[in-house]
Amino acid sequence: MSQSQLANAQTSAQIALPVAAGQVGRLSQAVMAMALGVFVVGMVGFSHIDVVHNAAHDVRHSNAFPCH
Repeated sequence: MSQSQLANAQTSAQIALPVAAGQVGRLSQAVMAMALGVFVVGMVGFSHIDVVHNAAHDVRHSNAFPCH
C-alpha cells in the first residue's frame, strides 16, 4: 500500500462512526438534561436562600407549572 492509500484508509476509518456512537451521544445528552433538571428542581427549588427560592418559584409560575 502506498502512503496516500494508507492515509486515505486511515482518514475514512476515522470519519465513519458506528451506529452505536449516535445512540451513545443521545443517551449522554438525555442523562445530562435530566441531571440539570434534578439540580434546578431539587437544589434551587428547595433552597433555603429566599432570593434563590423566590426566583425559582416565580419562574415556575410564569411557565404555568403548578407548585402548590
